[in-house]
Amino acid sequence: MKVVYSDLKNKRVFISGGGSGIGATIVEHFCEQKSEVYFIDIDLKSSKKLIKKIKKKGYRVPKFIECNILDVKKLQNIIKDIISKKGAIHCLINSAANDDRHTTEQVDEKYWENRMGINLKHYFFAAQAVVKGMKKIKSGSIVNLSSVSWMLGEGDKVVYETAKSAVVGLTRSFAQEFGKYNIRTNSVIPGSIATERQIKHWLTPKYKKLILDSQAIKRQLKPDDVARLVLFLSSDQSSGCTKQSFVVDAGICLLYTSDAADE
Repeated sequence: MKVVYSDLKNKRVFISGGGSGIGATIVEHFCEQKSEVYFIDIDLKSSKKLIKKIKKKGYRVPKFIECNILDVKKLQNIIKDIISKKGAIHCLINSAANDDRHTTEQVDEKYWENRMGINLKHYFFAAQAVVKGMKKIKSGSIVNLSSVSWMLGEGDKVVYETAKSAVVGLTRSFAQEFGKYNIRTNSVIPGSIATERQIKHWLTPKYKKLILDSQAIKRQLKPDDVARLVLFLSSDQSSGCTKQSFVVDAGICLLYTSDAADE
């Protein structure tokens, strides 16, 4: 049975990386709640496909703006334009990320800066752009997506894991700074989620078995599992929740490594 959050109806929601993966599912869930959704992505094809899907389902249609999140000035200008024309953004969902695998030896300064820009930097500057409006209405929810990979220390994407651990610190700092304005900030930490990208690149039968063996709940998690939690943290039903990290990993209880998956 679908949960309806009546307070999310007509709320302005801004989502980064909303064209595919977990971000796309989050967009879809907010549209189903009849929220006023704006999302950015660099993937034009996937974003248009998502809008068609949402229209077909009869949900409220979101507004897509093409944007490379590495262009901080453009990102902030998009947010400021929405606020000037429509009013304060009520919910910010920082979702865009890239978890390409790499070793320490493969990382140069350019790669480091690029991955930090994708996985961390834009979280800060998107929040900076929305928070002024949230302060005026004395309300707001910021949800930052992290990853369980940094908690496990998987060892095959060190820059990504560094950024995703920093997301938790960023979240806690924001929560303390903005709490007096009734702005809540939380992070969501997904485990192994079966997105199209994960299935295509890494979720082999052997790796899937390793994941399921490590989980307390023996089923493959889907983007919906994450999106439902994001909705809750964005709604007034979670008005007492801030400065927290909520893990959606089906109870991973075994520290595994990418090497184990290759054995």
